[in-house]
Amino acid sequence: MYRLRGHHLFCLLGYRGMGYSQEYVENMTRLHQTLRNNPKTWIQLVKGPDQLCEKYPNSGEYHCQNNSIYERDATILEKMDLKIGQILYWEDIETLIRKHVTPSDIQLVCETCSWRTYGVCEEGIQEILEGKGLREVK
Repeated sequence: MYRLRGHHLFCLLGYRGMGYSQEYVENMTRLHQTLRNNPKTWIQLVKGPDQLCEKYPNSGEYHCQNNSIYERDATILEKMDLKIGQILYWEDIETLIRKHVTPSDIQLVCETCSWRTYGVCEEGIQEILEGKGLREVK
């Protein structure tokens, strides 16, 4: 089972093998490919730092504890009708994305995210809506 915070549900959709450090990328890629290859992987929704945050580089301000990140987590969970502490399969999260999320949501929900400008998150949501699942990271 993986522990994930709200906004990382969207980050995983747009993930293309880029990140904050080599250790972060390796961790994110491992999780991403696990979910892609086994959508019946259990996910527990948590408040605050999760298993992806554990590998965030220690380079000053700890982004994972920033109030704006907590707000983004809460907004995404609310949008998807999810609650902290819930445990569900990744494939159930994809179903909820298809039910509650559109690619244009990224522009508002993730407005302050530095990764937003790449456009990969909108692509990732569109691929989920089309039933493709997570994209293979090469």
